[in-house]
Amino acid sequence: MHPPTVLPDARAGDPLLRRAAGPTIAGWAVGLVGTGLVVWSPHVLFGYRSPSVHLVLDSVDACVALLVAYLLHGRFMRRGRLQDLLLAQGLVLLVVAGIGLAWMVEAAGLGPAGTLDIWLPLTLRLTGAALIAAAALVGPRRDAPSSSELWVVGAPLVIVAVTSSALWAVRLSLPVALDQPGALATTPQAILTGHPLLLIGQGVAALCFFVASVAFTVQSAEHEDPLLRWLGPACALAAFARVNYVLFPSLYTDWLYAGDVLRTGFYLCLLVGAGREIQQYWTDSSRAAVLEDRRRLARELHDGVVQELALIRMECHALPQEHPSRSHIMAASDRALDEARAAVHALGRAEDEALGFTLHRTARELAQRYRVELEVDVDDSIDAHSDQRHAILRITREAVSNAVRHGHAGRLCLRLSRDGEHRRLTVQDDGDGFDVLRSTGVRAGYGLISMRDRARGLPGSLEIDSELGRGSTVTLTW
Repeated sequence: MHPPTVLPDARAGDPLLRRAAGPTIAGWAVGLVGTGLVVWSPHVLFGYRSPSVHLVLDSVDACVALLVAYLLHGRFMRRGRLQDLLLAQGLVLLVVAGIGLAWMVEAAGLGPAGTLDIWLPLTLRLTGAALIAAAALVGPRRDAPSSSELWVVGAPLVIVAVTSSALWAVRLSLPVALDQPGALATTPQAILTGHPLLLIGQGVAALCFFVASVAFTVQSAEHEDPLLRWLGPACALAAFARVNYVLFPSLYTDWLYAGDVLRTGFYLCLLVGAGREIQQYWTDSSRAAVLEDRRRLARELHDGVVQELALIRMECHALPQEHPSRSHIMAASDRALDEARAAVHALGRAEDEALGFTLHRTARELAQRYRVELEVDVDDSIDAHSDQRHAILRITREAVSNAVRHGHAGRLCLRLSRDGEHRRLTVQDDGDGFDVLRSTGVRAGYGLISMRDRARGLPGSLEIDSELGRGSTVTLTW
């Protein structure tokens, strides 16, 4: 029984989208509330004169940005995706613009105060924001034109060199972006007196981050990528930081404003995403190593133990028919071969293999092994965890083996179905049957005890219905 084909629609994606949008909505709420309190609340002191805190925040932001850029560089080298390349380049430009570039330009006397020392970092920050928005819009599936690692650092350095040369050439004609003596007033105040191009530049950067926030959030609902999940709220905080810089250009003063805190929030969200990305990378690496070791062990079992057991069984045919141990040795060999092959399949099976497929394959092997007719009716939409799947297969093998060896069944039926919120596996045979009461409790064989223990461990229950001469039915519910 196969489930009906489900076409993707908005309703199917709503739960994933809502889950992915949670952190982003929180980021937007923090940005809105923080900006609103700063602008409209008379009880909130929104500016503090603290050059040392400014320096600390700039240093923290730069270190986090370099860490995430390095992580994205590694992702780009492994996957060759354009999105990772653009993100890394955008963060590198933000780092270059924020590690004292304005101070170095001013200290070197490369132009009048308030001109090149402001326009150069602003242009690089705007370019970095545009690259991050472009990364959000291209999506995670598009390949980069080249996989060379020089693109990550080389392209930003070229942008910095070209931008610096262009602005240097026109440095004498650059307008004063901000009246810094007025900006360094002794009391905090809303500053909207910057040059219109300064305000427009910060506004465009804010728009880029707003677009990136929405795009990354939508993508995180479609891809299990921990870094994408945190880029949505991070870009929301970065966007509101730029809105605050339009009102209070604290980047160019000794005053600490809400925009500086929101900007650091952007980098802290990136740090959380980077931590989750690193954790997932090592988890996947460990899982891959375990899977490879399991496959190696499966190959060793198949090429060693299974072949030796098959040889023992083949040699048994050379014994005379009347030899008292012939049938016992062949039966023991068959059971050992069945157990060894089951172990080989369990060790070599892919982690994401569906339960229905595994049951179909197991049923086919059992039918061939015991030369019985086996009907299989499986709901392929039912799945189970890897540890549960192993217990289910062991119970299935034991039930079929008991039906054939003890009940002399010639036909069996294996069903996997749903019973409300529970899942049910049924193995029914047409064998001799047995007295259930006499075969349970202290008289129960090890096979029945093992089946019940495995069922309880799912957690679930095992029921056996049998009557002499009328076959048996084993039902597993979990």
